[in-house]
Amino acid sequence: MQEKERIELILKKLADHYPRAVTNLVYDNAYQLFVATVLSAQTTDEQVNKITADLFTAIPTVYELSRKKPAELEPYLKRLGLYRHKSRFLVEAARTIVGEHKGRIPDRLEELIKLPGVGRKTANVIISSAYGIPAIAVDTHVFRVSKRLGLAAGKTVDVVEKQLEKVIPQGDWSNTHHRLIAHGRALCNARNPQCRLCFLLGLCSYAGERGEN
Repeated sequence: MQEKERIELILKKLADHYPRAVTNLVYDNAYQLFVATVLSAQTTDEQVNKITADLFTAIPTVYELSRKKPAELEPYLKRLGLYRHKSRFLVEAARTIVGEHKGRIPDRLEELIKLPGVGRKTANVIISSAYGIPAIAVDTHVFRVSKRLGLAAGKTVDVVEKQLEKVIPQGDWSNTHHRLIAHGRALCNARNPQCRLCFLLGLCSYAGERGEN
């Protein structure tokens, strides 16, 4: 089988098995997604969802967030890792969004990554899920699964992102991002990948190296 055919089949099987894969973060608008995504760094989406309902009730807009002091956010975020840093990042970012973007969460990666607490992964999640712009956000699941499948080989998330953009059709970037995460959680976990149960078994580079294929 040619490499192009192998990749196309992997993408098709991922689409067939995870047709409705979306972010697990709960949000209603771009502001809420921005906050939730910043909070999700080094924390599970489930943990973020536990605290954002109260947070968004108390601070429903970016304008109100921009008027807060970081210490005022800390009681809401104290169950999250790095909560003091995240409190400061969110307030500083909100002030920039209000001052430089008229209160609208930017929809361009170049503008988002200038905000405190926002890297390429966070920015790509926002432009993809909030604005429907094709993007691949490389988190720990996407990084691990894409390399195991042989879709990418880079040693950094930035390199893997660029490699995935070359082998995945642009219109499928966002959906494939979510499907790779779903696959990483369901079968291709970090410590004990369930290769023998995997529907990609005969197509996976990692399984082949382990003698599973």
